[in-house]
Amino acid sequence: MFRPLVNLFKSLKFKYMSLFVISLSAILLFLLMYGNVKQETYELHEFKISPKTVRSLKTVEDTVKTEQEKKRIAAEVTPFYQFNEEVSKIRQAIAASLFDFIIEAKEENEKSAADTEDGAEVKTKSRSEQIKEIRQKLKKLEEEEPNLRLTDDAIISLLKEDPSDLRNMQQELTKIIGDELSKPIRSGDLASVRYEVERKLRLSDAIPSDQLQTLITLGRSLVVETETINRELTDRRIEEEKNAVEPTRILQGQVIVREGQFIDSEIYRQLELTGLLTNKSSMKPMLGLALFVLFLSVIMYMHFYTWEENKNRKKKALFIVYSIFFILVIMMKLISLIDKEFDVQVAFLFPTALAPLLIKLLTNERMALMITIITAATAGIMLQEGYAAIMQMELTLYILFSGLLSLYLLGNNGRRSNILRTSIGVAVANILFIGFYLLMTQSNYELNELIFYFAAAIASGILSGALTIGLMPFFESGFGLLSDMRLIELSNPNHPLLKKVLTETPGTYHHSVMVANLADAACESVGGNGLLARVGSYYHDIGKTIRPTFFIENQHGGQNPHDELPPDKSKDIIIAHAVDGAELLKKHKMPAEIIDIARQHHGTSLLKYFHVKAREMGQDVKEADYRYPGPKPQTKEIAIISIADSVEAAVRSMKDPTPEKIANLVKAIITDKLNDGQFDECDLSMKELRKVEKVICETLNGIFHSRIEYPE
Repeated sequence: MFRPLVNLFKSLKFKYMSLFVISLSAILLFLLMYGNVKQETYELHEFKISPKTVRSLKTVEDTVKTEQEKKRIAAEVTPFYQFNEEVSKIRQAIAASLFDFIIEAKEENEKSAADTEDGAEVKTKSRSEQIKEIRQKLKKLEEEEPNLRLTDDAIISLLKEDPSDLRNMQQELTKIIGDELSKPIRSGDLASVRYEVERKLRLSDAIPSDQLQTLITLGRSLVVETETINRELTDRRIEEEKNAVEPTRILQGQVIVREGQFIDSEIYRQLELTGLLTNKSSMKPMLGLALFVLFLSVIMYMHFYTWEENKNRKKKALFIVYSIFFILVIMMKLISLIDKEFDVQVAFLFPTALAPLLIKLLTNERMALMITIITAATAGIMLQEGYAAIMQMELTLYILFSGLLSLYLLGNNGRRSNILRTSIGVAVANILFIGFYLLMTQSNYELNELIFYFAAAIASGILSGALTIGLMPFFESGFGLLSDMRLIELSNPNHPLLKKVLTETPGTYHHSVMVANLADAACESVGGNGLLARVGSYYHDIGKTIRPTFFIENQHGGQNPHDELPPDKSKDIIIAHAVDGAELLKKHKMPAEIIDIARQHHGTSLLKYFHVKAREMGQDVKEADYRYPGPKPQTKEIAIISIADSVEAAVRSMKDPTPEKIANLVKAIITDKLNDGQFDECDLSMKELRKVEKVICETLNGIFHSRIEYPE
């Protein structure tokens, strides 16, 4: 199903192919998810009756109401008043100055009159001149205090008074003003204070009756505020109170208008604010979704870009990951379509561990971890229910926790039985999470709802395992993959090819089993795929079934057909078993990895025995003619199988094998292959070769250990 698509991109460079696939997938993902984030809108009109109940799909701030509340609070703030005790002194000084000007003018004029009587030639000032002079002195004061302006009649009247009486009036007025202004006076208190000043002046004996009205006018004018608003502190207090005002919000799920309700200006404004009107739909969700999809795409690209792996394997992994991911996205889409029809969250049926199980079995754990996180985030958006603001967080955590747990429970064992055990473990984890969810919501659930949620948790876990087992063969055949599950199936002794080896070449079968034990242990020691090495070893000599008697482990009775054949013929028969084995495996549609093991396990090594024999017979032979066609081992696993194959055959022919002999033999074989360049095309390091040597020696010592001789 997928193979033609994979073949189409085989010739492309991975960089360009991955960009194309990820970009195309991003567009498809956006289209699939858009319907889940697109805000529902309504065709409603102002001053009409609402045909349905409309709730807010999100929480938004009502800025108009918030501003109104701030203004109300600001108007209610008590101003910060500050008492100024200097005001009383200043007003007393003003009152004293008024009388000083009058007294000074009067005394000067009286002195001039006295000098004239004594015979001196001093001219006294007329009333108009006195008034003019006093006006000149009062000019600056009257400019600053317009209310203190004395009329000409008042000045003339005061000039008629005796200086001592003027001083008595001055003292009385300043005393009364000082007493009254020594108290806090605000603008609202001015009228009562002025009345009190007037009352005291009327009761005073120091003020002549004909001057009473003039002093009352002056006294009332001198009364001012002594406690004024400190604008800076008041503004600061108003700002603090306004900042303390909680924004007025239209809450998510809040009813804005009910069915049959009249839509007035205020309701219509709220509908506009929340973007629920058709002509007011917002582009923000679309842009947000685009950023989300872009973020996922960048993560996917960076993951593959930094993955140090064979390009062909990366290409396969890319298609596998996106194929599985879109299967899950389509499942989410279907669930989201039916979820609205139920009162319970049907989304809890989603197979939480399907993605991590499939991805881990088909690629690797790192990829599975990444796709688990991406799947959880995507599900949280696509499976929104009710009025979730951004994503359904409980579903995101549900899928994330279960998916991560499945990776730990599965381990490195891909057997069907282990997958089923993992799914049961996931089901238990789902039940625990559902319990957490139901308790945290603090709602009362009916019995049928509780039964559904816990049944959904179990079904989700079981479905994860069942769908993993069911989908695995499709991906394996479609992408030509070799999973652990497939390897375990191939290791079954009842497999037709293994039965063929056992019945037709029993010696080769025993040899293959021994090689499998050695290769498995050695691969595991250097981080290789031990299961692949074991199963590949079972089939590596399948080509010997075509001419079984030409291989020493299958010969009985001591007769060796090679004794009757020339070296070049024997060489062709021996070399052919690698090619024949690969063709036989290909004919039976075996995985490419197993075929490569059969073809490459001898690399381009030399058939020394027949090469030497031909030279001893005097033949002019080329070394290249007595080498296997190869290619040399391309992977770590094949290189280790080639070592195990040579070591097992050599040790089996050894007489009285001891640990020292085995160690020397293994070291010699590895050194010979290394010097022959057989490991030049695989990623096996010298450090790893030493580990392989050690593990093979330990395994062989366990097989060929000393035994107790029992008496006859």
